Amino acid sequence: MSSEHATTHDLRALNAMDRAAFTAALGDTFEHSPWVAEAAWAQRPFATVQALHDAMMAAVHACGRGRQIEFLRGHPELSASAVRAGGLTADSMDEQKSAGLGALSAGEEALLASRNKAYAQRHGFPFIACVRHYTRAGIFAELASRAAREPGQELAEALRQIGFITRMRLERRVGA
Repeated sequence: MSSEHATTHDLRALNAMDRAAFTAALGDTFEHSPWVAEAAWAQRPFATVQALHDAMMAAVHACGRGRQIEFLRGHPELSASAVRAGGLTADSMDEQKSAGLGALSAGEEALLASRNKAYAQRHGFPFIACVRHYTRAGIFAELASRAAREPGQELAEALRQIGFITRMRLERRVGA
């Protein structure tokens, strides 16, 4: 766990927070999108972490296609150079490192960059996958497979992957 998120929040304490404190506590769960936590705040109290996550995902699903695409564009590409440069959020850095993306060969790095570019050109946002669910080879296979999908189908899959990623993040940050 990154030191940035070493503090676990108690669910009861989160339920008692005002909007600003709640957003400050959970605003970075969804990459560069504190508006998700802010929107979910109105649904308090949450009986479980799953209920909290459901409210956050509902905010993403309700915001409309244009804002969803803008939201997805705020996520980093899966990239060895980004991992090495350290230009990712602490969560994204931990996740990409867990998949071994910081240790790609030059050939793998070039292939990943090429596939990322083709994917983004087709879909209008970066490839998003819960890398903790895949091996490194699985990430490459998933990227190749999903690049060929229809854009609407891929938007739904990217949001589904966001759900997996953010659920894991919340589980690390919030105690029942």
